[in-house]
Amino acid sequence: MELALRQAQEAAESGEVPVGAVIVADGHVIARAHNQVETLQDPTAHAEMIAITQAAEAQQNWRLEGAELYVTLEPCPMCAGALVLARVGRVVYGASDPVAGACGSVFNLIAEPRLNHRVPVIQGVLADRCGALLKNFFRSRRLKRSPGP
Repeated sequence: MELALRQAQEAAESGEVPVGAVIVADGHVIARAHNQVETLQDPTAHAEMIAITQAAEAQQNWRLEGAELYVTLEPCPMCAGALVLARVGRVVYGASDPVAGACGSVFNLIAEPRLNHRVPVIQGVLADRCGALLKNFFRSRRLKRSPGP
């Protein structure tokens, strides 16, 4: 999760929502990514989506069975769906997303029994640090936008 936090910090430094993701397979990091929605002007450029693409390329296989995703924020429905489709072995996330979380907070897409794969989840790893990074980012954005006295 420390590596994912570093990715999230990179996202914040480039003006992106600070979410970072790392995928590990067989004890090796095979993907590192952070949000690039603003940079690429692509609504699908979430950290998880970029990391899944990198991991599939590294493995030369779209099936990421046994791989673990570490991400600083609970995946949204789009990302959770992609994780199911990629057959990721496990998701470990930091901060819960009470607005769009799809790993148990708002939805539980990742464990939907009607889908062909379910992904085990570990939540709350370094949640305080992951959440603080997000809160500080959005606080600083609000301060920049607020009119002066």
